[in-house]
Amino acid sequence: MDNPEPVGDAAGMPNPALASPDTLRAALAETAYLADDGLATVTWLAHTLQRPLLLEGEPGTGKTALAEAVAQLQGVPLIRLQCYEGIEASQALYDWDFPRQILHLRAVEALARDASDGSGVGELEAELFDERFLQARPVLQALRAAPCVLLVDEIDRADDEFEAFLLEVLSTWSVSIPELGVVAADTPPFVVLTSNRTRELHDALKRRCLYHWIEHPGLDRELEIVRARLPEVEQTLAREVVTLVQQLRADDTMVKPPGVAETLDWARALTALGQSRLDPEVAAATMGAAVKYREDAERVRVALDRMLTR
Repeated sequence: MDNPEPVGDAAGMPNPALASPDTLRAALAETAYLADDGLATVTWLAHTLQRPLLLEGEPGTGKTALAEAVAQLQGVPLIRLQCYEGIEASQALYDWDFPRQILHLRAVEALARDASDGSGVGELEAELFDERFLQARPVLQALRAAPCVLLVDEIDRADDEFEAFLLEVLSTWSVSIPELGVVAADTPPFVVLTSNRTRELHDALKRRCLYHWIEHPGLDRELEIVRARLPEVEQTLAREVVTLVQQLRADDTMVKPPGVAETLDWARALTALGQSRLDPEVAAATMGAAVKYREDAERVRVALDRMLTR
């Protein structure tokens, strides 16, 4: 779109939070989402140019949370499509409520059977594919509900055929329902696609999107995130947890380094136990909030032992 319309809120009025990348970053911070300059800029551009935003990065780096924060600051619905292996277009777009259709068919089948000339059969068929029997899935919901935020989570789990379907929708902002016609969005939804890069996405889909790789934050930024999201956590505990997590990420032998989400879970768990400092014994007992593999748990114990000997 060469001349995008000014961005606005749910009521169609210009949203001050989207006036510039700087105002967007400040507005995101008010939702406790701390974006750096690069992420705030590409998010603002995606919204202003009405382009999908493709976010890649390790799990737990805040990809999904960004979509939630944008929906919150705009005051619009967040519609989520969780991708998985084998997902089909019908599970993202729409389906027909077959049990209700069969009940309706049985209720009127006597009328159709008594019409020896076949009259009324066409009307019955039209009734069976009426709007009331349509079950809208996330993509169709987003086209109808826009302005909204459509989150296509973990697109890398879907297959090539689903990518091709999604690319067509993102190119036209419309879908065709043979029984009802074309459904087009009056205002394109703001689309955020996330990928953990378990496989490479096709170039055609990438070309349609603006792209950003989200890195794990450094120590200072991660500490700011913990303080913004969990103000109840003692500052000393927050710094010690973040420092330990940063050490774990620096270990190349980790099977799955903890992300920011795991840092928050660990700090929340320790606070729930009344901790104000990172007690090694309590940390060892709660490490399941941060690591999910036995091999990584052993590395956490080693890191905790190093803390004890300092």
